[in-house]
Amino acid sequence: MSRDHDLRKARFIERPNRFLILCQLEGESANDGYANGPVVEAHLPDPGRMNELLVPGRHIWLKPSKNPARKTKWTAVLTEVPESRTLVSIDATLPNRLIADALAKESLSELTGWKLDRQEAKIGDSRFDFLLEDADGRKMALEVKSVTLVQGGIGLFPDAVTARGARHVRELADLCRKTSWEAAVLFVGQRKDIERIRPAADIDPVFADTLAEAYQAGVRLIARRCQVTRHSVILDQAVPVEIEGRQT
Repeated sequence: MSRDHDLRKARFIERPNRFLILCQLEGESANDGYANGPVVEAHLPDPGRMNELLVPGRHIWLKPSKNPARKTKWTAVLTEVPESRTLVSIDATLPNRLIADALAKESLSELTGWKLDRQEAKIGDSRFDFLLEDADGRKMALEVKSVTLVQGGIGLFPDAVTARGARHVRELADLCRKTSWEAAVLFVGQRKDIERIRPAADIDPVFADTLAEAYQAGVRLIARRCQVTRHSVILDQAVPVEIEGRQT
């Protein structure tokens, strides 16, 4: 995904609520210090906890809104881990767009033979991110999860308790148990410093247990990491998912 606009560099100040942050814009010239820039509100398109990323004084890159009627004129899209200078995408809606594009181009080797049927597919009382179909007419429900929390090269999901995420995984497991459908969870690490991904059992043990049960029921667990720059986010190589010490 390429960016069709210039991003504005700022410093994070605080997060009044899940979807709003306050930032101080840096000066537009090399002679301007960031303290001279105005404080602005920015929409945060990720409801996760993100305590390790949203640290006062941390660099944030903002995208200007093209909608003059919108209350917040900026959207936060990137931050940086200062120790490694790793850029992290903080738009939780981006992984679905990346995967939709990859499915349309049939460029996901993990899902060779499966074609995109539709997005936001309602199946019974459930709604899944993607519905796939193969040449034999078999169906697969696919859920995508965004990963931004990393500890020692391990991407962890979730970074806060997610009853909704556990419900999605449980519904996928039910599809495998009760129907002829296949199902999969695809974790998208929105940073390049991820070597593998595992459920964050210390944060949400219910989700971790549900994911392990779903894997036993036949739900496929796959993951990709991303190359993130100020100009683009590229879906990069596959990384393993670990469940109870095993790689899937």
